[in-house]
Amino acid sequence: MDLTVACNPSCTAVYRRPAPRLQLALQKSSLKCRRKTTSELQTPAGFTAQAGNSHSPSIPTHKVTVHDRQRGVVHEFFVPEDQYILHTAESQNISLPFACRHGCCTSCAVRVKSGQLRQPEALGISAELKSKGYALLCVGFPSSDLEVETQDEDEVYWLQFGRYFARGPVERDDYALELAMGDE
Repeated sequence: MDLTVACNPSCTAVYRRPAPRLQLALQKSSLKCRRKTTSELQTPAGFTAQAGNSHSPSIPTHKVTVHDRQRGVVHEFFVPEDQYILHTAESQNISLPFACRHGCCTSCAVRVKSGQLRQPEALGISAELKSKGYALLCVGFPSSDLEVETQDEDEVYWLQFGRYFARGPVERDDYALELAMGDE
């Protein structure tokens, strides 16, 4: 008898034990969960699929070119329209800058050189910056072949939030810092 038990919304455990022993088994052992995600990473046709990855031929795939300015490298890879660019790059062993993975910071910010992408969950980039060609790879979906260039995280953060928090870059005040440290 198989019994599937949900550990939490993203995790399930399948037990193959007779029903009378199930209670005892659950009490004696910790639940071993197999993580399920709502969006499986996929590798497009023409690439060697990694374990568990497959691509539906009905979903359009686009070539994405990322000019990584910080590392001096250019990456080219294919991304299905229904997959995040960052996740698909990682599934192909391509390392790109990131931090939060939720579209809230500017670590994975890029400037679009050509092509289009959708980023409905990009909270870390204002509509104004989006209109100037900025995007976030962690929550970006390609809509066409795409060429982007990584940006300096601090520069994009300043463009996004700087005018709200300060009047220019913060100057270091060693005397004030010394006074503050003396109070502790």
